[in-house]
Amino acid sequence: MINELWLIAGQIGLVAAFGVVGALYQRGSFRPNWFAGALLLYIFYEILLTNGLYSLPNLAPEAAWNWQGKLLALSGMLLVAASAKFGFDRIGVTLRQKPGYQPAMWVLIFLSMVIFYFAITTGDGPDDLETVLFQWTMPGLDEEVFYRGVLLLAMNEAFRPRRMILGAPIGYGGILTAVLFGIAHALNFGADGYSFDAMTFAVTGIPSLILLWMREKTGSLLIPVLAHNVANGAFTLF
Repeated sequence: MINELWLIAGQIGLVAAFGVVGALYQRGSFRPNWFAGALLLYIFYEILLTNGLYSLPNLAPEAAWNWQGKLLALSGMLLVAASAKFGFDRIGVTLRQKPGYQPAMWVLIFLSMVIFYFAITTGDGPDDLETVLFQWTMPGLDEEVFYRGVLLLAMNEAFRPRRMILGAPIGYGGILTAVLFGIAHALNFGADGYSFDAMTFAVTGIPSLILLWMREKTGSLLIPVLAHNVANGAFTLF
């Protein structure tokens, strides 16, 4: 539990530092209450994801993957989404797509073809059924609802100005969600203190920017969830 607390503190500290930079640049429009709320949401999310910082009993001890933590985190974020300040439509929990969503769909198709090509040509055999089921469901549902849904809304409210990038409104808050996504995968804390894997940060943070663009282009989490699960799931099949 102690290591997890230090890890969360380090992740929050890094994002807070980037937030201060953005706040100084956007003095007139920065809303600190929303930024503080975004950081608190991340702490809440991580507590749920880690089964109450590993304090809750595991109801499926035979499972190889963290189904319980993922389901708790997803449920918690959907409860946040149901609140008056958020709302399901505002965080993208809708099948309705914005007009002009088609480029995001074509990007999804292209990336899926590339991912399946590499999965087929480099695969070492299919994984077990639990791994297949988990990777085709939980990562996309849980992480997209949080990072490109609840967290993105809070960060966009904290940093209001956005610019159109390839037809999608992208702001500093959105960039911070991608940075935090990369940090969450790349930063670790153990007996020797903090460690940071730059390659892991790149291979998670950069795709996160693509998922951010898809979310803002379509106004929905549908295509980002599909893209995320293809990226995680394709390699489990071959």
